[in-house]
Amino acid sequence: MSSVSVPITYTEEVREALHEGRAVVALESNVITHGLPYPDNAATARKVEDAVRAGGAVPATICIDGGAIRVGMTEADVERFASLPGIPKVSSRDMPVVLARGGPGATTVASSVVAAELAGIRWFSSAGIGGVHRGAQETFDVSSDLIQFTRSRLAVVCAGAKMILDLGLTLEYLETHCVPVVAYRSDDFPAFYCRTSGHRAPHRIDDETALARAVEAHRALGSPTSFLITTPVREEDAVDSAEVDAAIREAVTAAARDGVSGQGLTKYLMRAVDAATDGRSAKANMAVLATCAEAAGRLAAAHSTIGGAAA
Repeated sequence: MSSVSVPITYTEEVREALHEGRAVVALESNVITHGLPYPDNAATARKVEDAVRAGGAVPATICIDGGAIRVGMTEADVERFASLPGIPKVSSRDMPVVLARGGPGATTVASSVVAAELAGIRWFSSAGIGGVHRGAQETFDVSSDLIQFTRSRLAVVCAGAKMILDLGLTLEYLETHCVPVVAYRSDDFPAFYCRTSGHRAPHRIDDETALARAVEAHRALGSPTSFLITTPVREEDAVDSAEVDAAIREAVTAAARDGVSGQGLTKYLMRAVDAATDGRSAKANMAVLATCAEAAGRLAAAHSTIGGAAA
């Protein structure tokens, strides 16, 4: 049996918060390196962290650097990751290789969840999770995010998943693997910057303390899975789901005609949605990040009041 442990370093703010049992919310760093161009990406990262603080929790943006998992990024870290080209996107399967090589890596949902659990953090926020892709019956294309949710015990706050995915099958997958899905102050499972996917959420809880108790009960029952909490983007920031769905349907037909499939299909559909919304989807994307982060901060803070902050 290996005696090697993964090095984990913390910023002073995060270390103190965990030691004192205060609420901490983990964030992914992929939004810095693979989102907006510099300096907008750095500014967005700060806004997301500020939203967590506004909710009453301490943000811990996670990255990999120097052969270690970095839990919390300094201002200098954010600037470097935002401006340095070529930093790879690191999913959970890539973590051992990137750690061994010693270079920088930006964490995705799946790898951030792994790192957060190792670091003793109970809450994670993301704008949207991956899911089951359209046509997965033939391609077996299922996001590693879903796989990791069956293995890591975190409360994950998000705005559902993008409508370019098969959201019905995504919910089926989560049900099959006993991952609770609870809509916070909404009836529907949202679709990223669309307030609804057209699918009802399995459960709805409006009270923050009740939701915190549900997270604790899930853990007490011995489940090895994450607890998924969805919160929709604000109505004034949302993109109409019917408009997005129509653009996707047209793009799927065009992709089949043009012979686009596999990983290329996802990019093809995303470009089609961006074009159909005249850039409104990009603005809504930023709004979703902040909405989820603020909600995660509030929920994590409520969780800490019932003694549930520490892992």
